[in-house]
Amino acid sequence: MSSPATPVQHPGKDDAPALDQEPHSPRRRRRRGPEMMLARVTGAVICLAAVLLLFYCASSVVLPVLLAWVISMALYPPMSWLRAHRIPAPLAAVLILGLLIAGLGAGLVHLGRPVSDWVRSAPASLPRLREKYQRLFGPVSRFMNAIQNIDGKPTGQNAPPASPPNSTADQALAGTVFTWTGSLLVGSAETGVLLFLMLATGDQFTPRLARVLRNPDDDKKDAVEFSREIQQNISRYLFSVSVINAILGICVGLTLGLAGMPNPAMWGAMAAVVNFVPYFGPAAGILAVAVAGLLAFDTVTHGLLPAGIYLIWHLLEADLVTPFFLGRRFKLNPVVIFVALMFCAWLWGIVGALLAMPLLVTLQVICSRLPALAGIGEFLAA
Repeated sequence: MSSPATPVQHPGKDDAPALDQEPHSPRRRRRRGPEMMLARVTGAVICLAAVLLLFYCASSVVLPVLLAWVISMALYPPMSWLRAHRIPAPLAAVLILGLLIAGLGAGLVHLGRPVSDWVRSAPASLPRLREKYQRLFGPVSRFMNAIQNIDGKPTGQNAPPASPPNSTADQALAGTVFTWTGSLLVGSAETGVLLFLMLATGDQFTPRLARVLRNPDDDKKDAVEFSREIQQNISRYLFSVSVINAILGICVGLTLGLAGMPNPAMWGAMAAVVNFVPYFGPAAGILAVAVAGLLAFDTVTHGLLPAGIYLIWHLLEADLVTPFFLGRRFKLNPVVIFVALMFCAWLWGIVGALLAMPLLVTLQVICSRLPALAGIGEFLAA
């Protein structure tokens, strides 16, 4: 006698949720993938916002550290040369800092008076420039007066008399200048001390940091060699750019002196400093030289000649000299450079604009050497 056959159950729609309840089901994994990606992106954004808030609020601490580190990277080649000649690290750091401070002091002594005089006379020089070249600027001024008359704003003789100077505002300005000068001196002292410590202990600091940050599965020797390779690449870029900018400033100063430009050493030093800020720096320098040339000479052609000389030297440096010595390895995306300059200038002002390129190059070198960050390195590169 045969037993009754058990009915065969076919999985239907009601049994589908049971498949999703299994912990390793494909549907559960497909759902968990976007959720994990969203959680990672949210965590990265929160961490980035926290770091930026810290850098903004603690700028008085962060800026001296970053400045000292960038300058120490730029001075790494001469420091290595002195160490190779059996000079102890503290003594080599003292020698390099002494030469650096002596050069800055000599520059301030010789260029401080011309810079202060030019800055003080700049507001009064613009009306004199308009009067001097009235024929050139006449149509522009008439057009601006017509627009102001349409808007109903008083211009020219109908303008109200200027208010007398306010002593309270002068006192507030003096207090602001005094506070800013004190902060500058304190920040310079902190940067100098940090720079000495980084130069004197750089050979021990970098390997120790690499051992702390290395992956436990990696070899300790490979981590140290990796950190030294990054340090050498960054220092090579910073040292090369510093030398190129210094030579550019010397060439600009000498040729402006031959052209009869007043205070050519001041304009050469300005050209060397502003060239650390791509796009904005040379544009501002050429504009300042153009205004100074128009004030110094009688004709428009002679007045614009110094700006043309400066522009030619800048084009030679940007298109021939820098690509020849640095190659394409340190060439960055222009959009990334522009955004980094705006962001760092908003975050830390003029000092941030000067630090934007060194920090961006450092990030690009590190990302290009790490396989996990190779995509970011390719995005930053040109």
